[in-house]
Amino acid sequence: MSDARGGMDATKSRRPGPYLGAAVRIDQIEADARLAEAVLRDCASLTPEIDMKWDALQPGPGDWRTGPADGLVAFARRHGLEVRGHTLLWDQSTPAWAKARLERAPGDWKIVADYFQAVLGRYGDAVSEWDVVNEPIDSEAPDGLRATVFQKAYGPTYIERALHEARAHAPNARLVLNDYGFDYDNPVEHQRRAAFLRLLEQLKTSGAPLDGVGVQAHLDLSKGPLKREILAPFFTRIADLGLSIAITELDVKEDGRRGGVAERDRKVADHVQAYLDIALDQPSVTGLTTWGLSDRHSWLQKQPLHPSANPTGMNRGLPYDGALEPKPVYWTIQQAVSGAKGPSTLTSR
Repeated sequence: MSDARGGMDATKSRRPGPYLGAAVRIDQIEADARLAEAVLRDCASLTPEIDMKWDALQPGPGDWRTGPADGLVAFARRHGLEVRGHTLLWDQSTPAWAKARLERAPGDWKIVADYFQAVLGRYGDAVSEWDVVNEPIDSEAPDGLRATVFQKAYGPTYIERALHEARAHAPNARLVLNDYGFDYDNPVEHQRRAAFLRLLEQLKTSGAPLDGVGVQAHLDLSKGPLKREILAPFFTRIADLGLSIAITELDVKEDGRRGGVAERDRKVADHVQAYLDIALDQPSVTGLTTWGLSDRHSWLQKQPLHPSANPTGMNRGLPYDGALEPKPVYWTIQQAVSGAKGPSTLTSR
């Protein structure tokens, strides 16, 4: 593959405190001038949603389709924005041909090494942070690790090997493990937090080049309140290992779509406020990325509804509604990250 690092070298100077970013696709930006305006106004970092996953970049052996990822990287560099690379290894986005090879030749690391060399070499310093392994935790597994195609092919050390491989090709990037299900006070998430912390401790003890963690923060109103006594110690344990923390995929799944929009939006904003009050108290939290900006692009529109939900209307869990009008949660996030206050300039359009 040719190099994709042309363009502006500088990144947007960061305001004090955590950066704010969003997961977006270049086709969405190019199709909607108001979305592009919102991205440039609100974001210091972009995540290419689906376009840097293995099955998107290389759907077949030798079949590289880097156009959408290249486009977002070029857009980010033109405007001085950072890029989070998402994601190098994720079981669900491993293309069928790669899974077949791994199953035929377990233990052969060359397929992973070649892929890392191609992708990390292509994007170089244009990507400042990589989710090297996405969603490795399974609370029901004896060792706490998901039985991915990589775990089956290489054993539990595949995560450490992947981090070393990534460091060899991306010496300046922050290398991250990204996972979900750490937010609430229930037995499954207690087990997930414990398993994740064990993995982090093992990796740090072994000397793996792990710089930080991604906490996805897919919040869910049906799971009950967020508790400081649960979340704060979890963040502290991670920070005590010398790791940075990025909130990487923030959104809110409503527990129903009944009632007025104002009441629904208040509940979403209050829930995000409760989360950020806890998370941003931890100095090791370096940034906050929402999984989309507008409800029209939210993956939650395709998720099964809570049994009590009205089947009509959008889930309202992102900063902007489907018409790209800012909602209360927009200002909750802006104020938490940068101290912004007041109505959005978009409301008068």
